[in-house]
Amino acid sequence: MPTILIKDDLRRSVEAATGGQMTVLYTATKQPTYMNVFYRQNLEDIDPELGTGVDPAFIVNGVEKSELFIGAYPGIVKNGELISLPGVDPAASRNFDSFLTAARACGPGFHLVTNAEWMAIARWCRKNGFMPRGNSYYGRSSDVPLETGRRVDGAAAGTTTGTPRTLTGSGPMAWRHNNTAGGISDLCGNVLEWAPGYRLMDGEVQIIPNNDAAAHTIDLSRTSTLWKAIRASDGALVAPGTAGTLKYDGIVAGNTGQHGAPRLSDTVTIRHGDAGQDSGAGYAFGSFESLSVKEGLNVPNIARILGIAPPGAGLGSDGIWVRNFGERLLLAGGSFNDGSSAGVFARYLPYARTYVSGAVGARPAFFL
Repeated sequence: MPTILIKDDLRRSVEAATGGQMTVLYTATKQPTYMNVFYRQNLEDIDPELGTGVDPAFIVNGVEKSELFIGAYPGIVKNGELISLPGVDPAASRNFDSFLTAARACGPGFHLVTNAEWMAIARWCRKNGFMPRGNSYYGRSSDVPLETGRRVDGAAAGTTTGTPRTLTGSGPMAWRHNNTAGGISDLCGNVLEWAPGYRLMDGEVQIIPNNDAAAHTIDLSRTSTLWKAIRASDGALVAPGTAGTLKYDGIVAGNTGQHGAPRLSDTVTIRHGDAGQDSGAGYAFGSFESLSVKEGLNVPNIARILGIAPPGAGLGSDGIWVRNFGERLLLAGGSFNDGSSAGVFARYLPYARTYVSGAVGARPAFFL
């Protein structure tokens, strides 16, 4: 079991320096991992239009949690465990299942930050009027170029060659979720982060209910029977393949050299992907805030809560990428070369779980 109750000198110093926003937990092999404490929130306190009751991010296997512990930084894999440390090169070039294994190796309660958790943080940022920036242009912010982090290859920020990842937490306070030194770093850009609990299967939206994707032994495999589709008419969770469930359709662009845009629908008539791609491009892309919705389609609150549809305005130019053929797992936040399309509300769904890239990483989390 991880050690969470004993305060050593490191934990005391981190908590004192951040006013208790950040703490240090210890993994199964006693490695330190820096975590932010994110307290339970109710939907009506964040956005009354989304409903009432406890945010589903704080419900795991039917049990409400008073707080979550979110990795303060994108993770690194050390001694087989995914841990959160400042001032290091974030792990990349691993597929989803490799990162999942490393997160669970830390011990019971440890997991990859889930989509439900990520969206709870993103909606908190929106509610509090601050959308964090980050490494969205090769070591600097595309929106505020004077904001830079330390590139892992030592090159100048903005250099489009080399390895443009920045050392974790090396950017300014504006790169943290609450614009303070004790906030969660690098949610915008740097590396895309696997965020389990949400996927597309041939364009159909499928989720793991509440925050059950955080459970230590839950089956997140392609063939898991725990995946549920969402019926558009009333938001009910139903078996995949049920008629009338939420899906991502495509919109063909003006010519076959363009991607086109995604559309939330209850049918798939235009595919973007490995086969049957009508637009001549591998994925659909657009602004998440301006996501098209099929005329007359009901968008249930669960879709807005989980970032399947935008929760409202004020999301900036954060983008959404969709490939609606095959299984596509969510990557969140954008990467070092996504420019203004990166952000806490960026939704990236073009890749299978086997995808590996130097722009893709993951972040640990923990619950009691």
